Amino acid sequence: MLLSLVLHTYSMRYVLPAAVMMGTAPTYMLAWGAWRLLSAVLPARFYREVDDRLYTIYQSMVLFFFENYTGVQVIIYGDLPKNKENVIYLSNHQCTVDWIIADMLAIRQNALGHVRYVLKDGLKWLPLYGWYFSQHGGVYVKRSANFNEKEMRAKLRAQMKAETPMYLVIFPEGTRYNPEIPKVIADSQSFAEKEGLAILKHVLTPRVKATHVAIDTMKDYLDAVYDVTVAYEGTVDHKGQRKLAPSMTEFLCKECPRVHIFIDRIELKDIPEEQMYMRRWLHERFEIKDKLLIEFYDAKDSKRRNKFPGKSVHSKLSLKKTLPSLLFLDLKKCELCIRVS
Repeated sequence: MLLSLVLHTYSMRYVLPAAVMMGTAPTYMLAWGAWRLLSAVLPARFYREVDDRLYTIYQSMVLFFFENYTGVQVIIYGDLPKNKENVIYLSNHQCTVDWIIADMLAIRQNALGHVRYVLKDGLKWLPLYGWYFSQHGGVYVKRSANFNEKEMRAKLRAQMKAETPMYLVIFPEGTRYNPEIPKVIADSQSFAEKEGLAILKHVLTPRVKATHVAIDTMKDYLDAVYDVTVAYEGTVDHKGQRKLAPSMTEFLCKECPRVHIFIDRIELKDIPEEQMYMRRWLHERFEIKDKLLIEFYDAKDSKRRNKFPGKSVHSKLSLKKTLPSLLFLDLKKCELCIRVS
């Protein structure tokens, strides 16, 4: 009986956030759909401005649950600018919460509505979200030989023509680093060795195509590239071996006490233009990530574990940035339910 109560209490931690987020999604999509129809005869720039505002409202509500509700401590290292910029955001990838981490940084720059993703093609079939991400300026790409460079360039050029603010999130590894699937890690390391590249332990060998196309297409439009390294506390077992990073459900169940984010802002002039040289540069950036993560997970001195080197800031997100969106969307959902009934 007691065990059942404990399990029930545990599950309720994510039932409320999931119910609210999924429950308000139809209301959001109706509002967005109405604006999409109304803006059909307007310049693309006007559509984007309102779309970004709507996206900010919804994602602020999402962040209420992922930050304020969970109470997770967000520890930031490095040089995150206070002002919004047009950027490409390159990060290591280990779980779906990585998408939310990009939002966490963007809202601190007042750029939440500008977040757009480069995602693998299969994700476009996600109910509601898959199609909407594309409409919001996201880009779906296929891997290796099926990668459509022309299509990606065309979409990015359309965004620039519409003067769309850009916070383009790319996960160059192409898939998640999952310690429970050692074959993927081993294959990645074998490929690096075959290509004469450094073998990486805590990240996968990055793929350069999407990164190169994005930077090359938008080099005169971007202000910088953000190189972001993310580590979640509580992802090492009692033997010191790395465990799977938290899923969104586990994160909402407050299983991650702290998330550590290291940001390195890179000027475009410091990035090679040719793909061959950019590939080497990108791998070197992932070598730096790997060293940071080795220090985080494997430092011999236990006092140096569970943190990145250098100065850090415990960045707490104000309820003023999230609670109004939660209340607004819930109110609109209630109004819609009353009208339907």
